[in-house]
Amino acid sequence: MLLEHKYAIIYGAGGSIGAAVTREFAREGVKVFLAGRTHEKLEVVARDIEAAGGSVEVAVLDALEEQAVDEHALAVVARAGSIDISFNLITRGDVHEIPLVDMEVADFVRPVTTGITTAAHLE
Repeated sequence: MLLEHKYAIIYGAGGSIGAAVTREFAREGVKVFLAGRTHEKLEVVARDIEAAGGSVEVAVLDALEEQAVDEHALAVVARAGSIDISFNLITRGDVHEIPLVDMEVADFVRPVTTGITTAAHLE
């Protein structure tokens, strides 16, 4: 396995893309730490990974909350010894199918602000 004995935190692991990425990392031997806001969605992914023989832990947190991200990362390092991969797949709140000239400023700014904020927290 390509990534055996590596440790990854996947933020947004309960979403469709996050779940797919997480499952693939687990198939390659990564111990995955799922992070997201919705426990039920994370548990579905965790059960799939465990059923396939993978190693997984779940944490409910909001990647926009810097203290929660920091505390979780420290807890992962305390258990695993390191974080080899940090993957940010959270929903940014993009608005689709509206021309920019018709879009509310808040809808235009939200995904940019969310992306920058989480990038700073997850470094």
